[in-house]
Formats: sequence, C-alpha cells, structure tokens
Amino acid sequence: MIETVFTLATGPERTVEKVVQDDNLDYIHMLFNKDEGLPQHFSNSNVYMTVLQGKLTIGLNEQESHHYPAGTLLKIPYKTKMNVRNTHDDLLELLVIKAPAPKNYQE
Repeated sequence: MIETVFTLATGPERTVEKVVQDDNLDYIHMLFNKDEGLPQHFSNSNVYMTVLQGKLTIGLNEQESHHYPAGTLLKIPYKTKMNVRNTHDDLLELLVIKAPAPKNYQE
C-alpha cells in the first residue's frame, strides 16, 4: 500500500488530534463543544483554519472576535495572537494546517 491512512475523531468529545506532523506541515483536527476552545496563544507558523461544521468564534491580535460558519477558510499569519472558541450550541469542527511545519519555519 502506497498511501498512509488516518482516521479522524467524530465526536462529540473535545478533541485536539495532531493527525500528521512531518517536515512539510502539521495537520490538526479539532472538535469543541459550546464554551470550549484553545488557550490564547500566538501562531507558530502560517495557519490555514477550515471550519468544517458549527461556527467558529475567533479573536486575532487585539481586534474584536469574529464568527465564521462552516465552509469558511481562514489564513492566519505567523506570530498572530489567537483566541479560538466555540460560543455556539452546535459542535465546532476545525481542520488546521500549519505550513511550513513550525519546526521548519524560516523568517
């Protein structure tokens, strides 16, 4: 078999699974219930965040939080302060790709 197969969690428990971490990228799958999210942090690479289901509430740097529905792709630059939350009733499912892989980030 040439391909490598990965299976993603389907919920409904809070999940942050680092599915792929290699020299090219980090591929992270996340599930958050209402009032769950990530600790505030700074992006350690370019971040491509896709909302697969639910609605994302995200604050970047010092701007007000914005809400993004399923089907939205956000491109977030390196060293951006991020506050990622689910403030809505429906399960939030995110796919996060960090490229280049944080350990290989070159300024």
